[in-house]
Formats: sequence, structure tokens, C-alpha cells
Amino acid sequence: MNISWRNMAFSGLSVWVIILAISVYLLMPLRQKLTFGIDLVGGSYITIEVQTKKAVEAALLDKLEGMAHRLKGANKPTPVSKDVKGHDIVMTFNSVGEAQAAAQVLKGEKDITIDTEGARLTAHVLDRTVKQIEDDSVIRTIEVLRTRLDKMSVAEIHIARHGENHIVIELPDVSDPQQAKAMIGTPAILELKIVERSGNTADDILYEYDGHVPAGMEILPGSKENGEEKYYLVQKRASVSGKDLRDASPQFSDKKGEIVVAFQLTPEGGQKFYELTSRNYGRQLAIVLDGVVITAPTIQEPIRSEGSISKHNGYTPEEAKELSVLLKSGSFVAPVTFEEERQVGPTLGAESIRQGLISCLVGLVLLFLFSIIVYKIAGIFAFITLLANLVLILVGMAWLKATLTLPGIAGMVLTVGMAIDASILIYEHIREELSKGIALKKAVHDGFADAMRVILDANITTFIVGAVLYYFGTGPIQGFAVTIMLGIVSTLITGLFFLKSIFNFILNNFNVQKLRI
Repeated sequence: MNISWRNMAFSGLSVWVIILAISVYLLMPLRQKLTFGIDLVGGSYITIEVQTKKAVEAALLDKLEGMAHRLKGANKPTPVSKDVKGHDIVMTFNSVGEAQAAAQVLKGEKDITIDTEGARLTAHVLDRTVKQIEDDSVIRTIEVLRTRLDKMSVAEIHIARHGENHIVIELPDVSDPQQAKAMIGTPAILELKIVERSGNTADDILYEYDGHVPAGMEILPGSKENGEEKYYLVQKRASVSGKDLRDASPQFSDKKGEIVVAFQLTPEGGQKFYELTSRNYGRQLAIVLDGVVITAPTIQEPIRSEGSISKHNGYTPEEAKELSVLLKSGSFVAPVTFEEERQVGPTLGAESIRQGLISCLVGLVLLFLFSIIVYKIAGIFAFITLLANLVLILVGMAWLKATLTLPGIAGMVLTVGMAIDASILIYEHIREELSKGIALKKAVHDGFADAMRVILDANITTFIVGAVLYYFGTGPIQGFAVTIMLGIVSTLITGLFFLKSIFNFILNNFNVQKLRI
């Protein structure tokens, strides 16, 4: 019965004890180490609507410019006016002949039908193309939202499409929901446009054009500086936009002594920017953010790939950082509006956690009683293995930064029940070997070896089911799948290795001739 400290220190069981002790230490405090779902800690449900009609309008403006460029490349007359009306692209020419010649060039354009009436050419965009543009705008909005909120460290957000043009966002345990809401609702559309005319009021500009905004142009307000506001007439379509952006970051301006947001363009965007600034030397360049002219400096020299966004009195560090994140995440294809916002308090979560813990404890007590009654001392070993299994599941969730949801707790309870199966299979094989009169050590060795294949087969098939649930599921279903898969992995590790190390330690250090199983 004497056990040397050396034997204990160098046994396989001591290694497992150290691993589990470190695991428990790393998990404390559990509330800070694990990420909890909205059903456990509360949070916000936000429903937004994507203005898909705006996305269609922007796509048609791009197509309009492409068609005009094609006419110019074919040495055909350019339209005297061009605009988008509904799902139609309308061009007006000087004569019927010019309109018909343009129609011949554009007849091969994809996804449109061409009609001419006098000197007017109308390109009608097909309904299926409009539907595709609307669908793409919703999908791309989801991608932008995920990027923004991930950079804001909102872990395991659930973003899903709802209906034709609505998106549901779940924000669990967010420290500042208003900041998240502000980032969700900010379009962050960056555009660089040449200023055609400016004035102190919009009426000053309209006066120069007989009260009408020229076709293909728009009047935008400027940021207020020293209490004064200016307005700018610019093209509707930007030559360079946020789509050409490669990076954005806060910087300290040596010239102005204030914080600005510096941006770098992609090689293609830089080339377009260079051509834009080369052709418009001495003119104002409007830097437009979300429909507001932030600044409109005069072009002093051609600029290829870099620029900066500043405002009166400069940005604060927090403002500059937030704007950089928004620009880097990409702008929305279309504006979004908030349709609904619901707050879920932590009270429901606390009750769910309490009931989940109670169910786990009841399951553990029942399994403990079952193990003791059926397998005697070996049942205690199986129960200790079960506790080690739960610790490894929690460590795995913390390491993967997986979210623990209410269905996840259900998955853990189910795993507790499944995990005891591995011990039962091993014990039954040991019983068979002992019934043949085989020595205890060899019976234990053969029992683990014989049970391994059965345990692997049973758990691998369940793991595949969990992987399928995770891949095709969303939100709570994924939380359930994660705990199931982690539970299977930890069951294999603890059942085949940890439990065996307990038996080896007992058999190698105690003079055990019989073992009641």
C-alpha cells in the first residue's frame, strides 16, 4: 500500500491532474472567460431595412456611365442629357439619327432592352436584373455589418436576413448598444467629386441654373465651419469612391496640428484619382462622407493614391478611430433604416442559467448514483472522468471563443449523458475479459483496446451530425452543435486516456488483485 512520491510525480495521472488544475485556474472567473449568448446575458434585437431602391438607382447610374463610355469609345455622339428614372436609363441626343446610331451600339448591352422615341433613347433594365441587384445589396449589407461589429469586438453576433429587405441583428452582452447602433446606421459612403459650383445656400446655386438642378448632378450640404454653412453642386456619380479604398487610419497632421483620417487607395483607385486631379488642376475637390461635404480643398497638384479627411478643429482620437473602422469595413450599397429595437434583460438569462445548472447537477447526481450502484469503485472513476470531461468542454469553448447559449447548455447536459457511455462500453469489455479468467491488468488493457473502435465509431458519426448542424444552422443551433462537437472530442480524450491513467495508477501503485465492476 506504500506509494512513493516519485511514482506519483511521474505517473500519467499526475500529468492529467496538473492539466485539469491549470484548466480550472484559467477558467476562473467563468463569467469573464466565457462568451454568453443573448438568451443568457441579455442584449438587443435590432431589425433594419435595406433601402434596396437606392441600391438599384446607384447600380443604374454606374451602368449609365458605362454606356456613355462605350458610346465615346465607338466614336458615336454623346447624349446632351442623361438620367435614371425608375428602372429606365434615359439619354437625349441632338437628333433622331444620333439616338438610333447610339441604339445600334448599345443593342448588345447585357440585361437591358433598348427603345428609341425621336431623339430620346430609353434602356429598360430587366426585372430579374433589378431583383438580383436588390438581393446583392442585402447580402453585402450583412457582410459590412459583420465586419464592423467584429472590429468593435461584439463577439458571436447573429445577423440574418428576414424577408425581402430586412436584416435581424442580435447583440449579446454589448457594453455600449448605442455605439453599436450608431455604427450599424452609419452608411460610411466616401466619395470624391469635383465641385461644379458652390454657394452659401442651395438657392444661390439654383439661381445660376434657372431654378433647376442640372441632369446628373446634385446639391450637397457642407460641414458647418464657424457657424457658416455652404452648399456644393457636384455630379451624382463619384469618379472615385469608398470602393476604391485600400486602408484608412487616424494620423496626426503636421501641417494643421490636428488629428485627421488618412486614406490610401487601391492601384486602380489611385490611377482614377490621378486622372481626376490631373484634369481638374485649380478646381475644388469635394470629399463627401454620407452625403455631406466634409471638406473641399483646391487641387494644387495631381494626387495618385493618398489623401486625408479633416474637419474644423480636427477629430478627437475616438472619432478618428471610429471613422477609420467604418471606412475600412466598407460602405453600405444602400442606406439602412431602423425598423425595430427590442431590449432583452439579463433576468431571463439568469433564470435560464440557474435552470441549466440545476439540470446539469441533477444529471450528474443521477449518473453518480447509477455509476456507484452498477459499477461500484469503478463507477467513481467514471464519474471523476465525467467531471474532467465538463472542464475540457468549457476550456475548449473559452479557447475557441464560442458562445454559450441556452441550447448550448442543453448540449452540455446531453453530452454528460453520452459521455458515460464510453465508460460503460469499456467496463463491459473488462467484465468480459475478467469472466474468462484473465488477469486484472491484462483485462483492463484489453478492455480499453477492444472498446476503442466501438467508441470511435459511435462518436465520429455523432460528430459529423454536429458539424452538419453547425454548417447549416444559425445562432442557437450552432451553439448546440459546438457544445456537442466539443463534448465528443473531450469524451474521447477523457474516456480513452484519462480514465485509463486512473486505472494504471491504481494497478501500478496498489496491490489490487480484484476489482468489482
